[in-house]
Amino acid sequence: MANKNWILMVTAQTPTNIAVIKYWGKRDETLILPINDSISVTLDPEHLCTTTTVAVSPSFESDKMWLNGKEISLAGGRYQSCLREIRSRANDVEDEEKGISIKKQDWDKLHVHIASFNNFPTAAGLASSAAGFACLVYSLAKLMNVKEEQGKLSAIARQGSGSACRSLFGGFVKWIMGNEANGSDSMAVQLASETHWDDLVIIIAVVSSRQKETSSTSGMRESVDTSPLLHYRSKEVVPKRILQMEEAIKTRDFPSFAKLTCTDSNQFHAVCLDTSPPIFYMNDTSHRIISYMEKWNRSQGTPQVAYTFDAGPNAVLIAPNRKVATLLLQRLLFYFPPSADTDLSSFVIGDKSLLKDAGINAMKDVEALTPPPEVQDNIPSQKSKGDVSYFICTRPGKGPVLFADDSQALLHPETGLPK
Repeated sequence: MANKNWILMVTAQTPTNIAVIKYWGKRDETLILPINDSISVTLDPEHLCTTTTVAVSPSFESDKMWLNGKEISLAGGRYQSCLREIRSRANDVEDEEKGISIKKQDWDKLHVHIASFNNFPTAAGLASSAAGFACLVYSLAKLMNVKEEQGKLSAIARQGSGSACRSLFGGFVKWIMGNEANGSDSMAVQLASETHWDDLVIIIAVVSSRQKETSSTSGMRESVDTSPLLHYRSKEVVPKRILQMEEAIKTRDFPSFAKLTCTDSNQFHAVCLDTSPPIFYMNDTSHRIISYMEKWNRSQGTPQVAYTFDAGPNAVLIAPNRKVATLLLQRLLFYFPPSADTDLSSFVIGDKSLLKDAGINAMKDVEALTPPPEVQDNIPSQKSKGDVSYFICTRPGKGPVLFADDSQALLHPETGLPK
């Protein structure tokens, strides 16, 4: 390691995930051990992901990190936990082309530079920390030649952000709460790949991209301390729901999946209200979306759409297939149209082909939308322009990927600083 001029880099991309059976409440704050199992669906990284570049060089004087272009402190315990755990599992790395040889024992002496970018709002209830910590752990593990399989890596990512463990797999993922005091058995497992139920279409209504008033960490702590409903939920309700949800996913039973998803989301927010002082993650727009979806589901006699809300006001709406998804998008644009001066292509992002399928090519098509049949007798008198910032059309997606070359790297290969 006498030559100090080399920089070794790795870039990876990791998806975010949305829980359909929620994780809320920890039995150990430091190790981030949950009080119940949870199940999530991984979202297509093409539309919602974190990209992270990690670099190592003898010339780096300290560990540094940049998030969305801004330098952030790595002093926080969670980043240090992940770095420490990965370094302790590092192995020899040889790169003959660059003339680099790093011995296992040298990783503790080397500093890393980390650059991370989210292609969606950070801290707005879209699980940005889940994708972020999953990507950090995955890319560091690749850089340091860590041989652990994905489940073990998920137990490390969990120590950064609980739901990060679920972002290390695609498709449908279960986070097993585990029983060991050291957290060794609290990790994620894949229930089904993204191709198992690929008819599903997901539309996210980004109601507000501002940071939330109560962070998930402090919200959970307060719920554990003050909500009797939380403890009843974790012991009596969730274990049964987990089994039912696993069966619904396995058999692609959308009515059961939708009912469980909506009910569990509503109970999670009921726990937030049962907390003292009460926590409000949803707002009036969130409540209106629930009301419209419930009306539609009831009018059809069978669920057309599942809704779920994490710790924020944004609605994640899951349709069983593309045909229903086009009807869903038409309804959403009828109730929450963009302002007249809004560019439609920046109001509906992600899989834009859904707009075309819904017969919407321009603002005039939005203005021509007729009220859905289920509200004919009670048509909303006021359109809610501006209440939804934009919609993201997506689907279940794959797990983390490693980029083969440095063209998508966020750090300069010569300096190790952000591009």
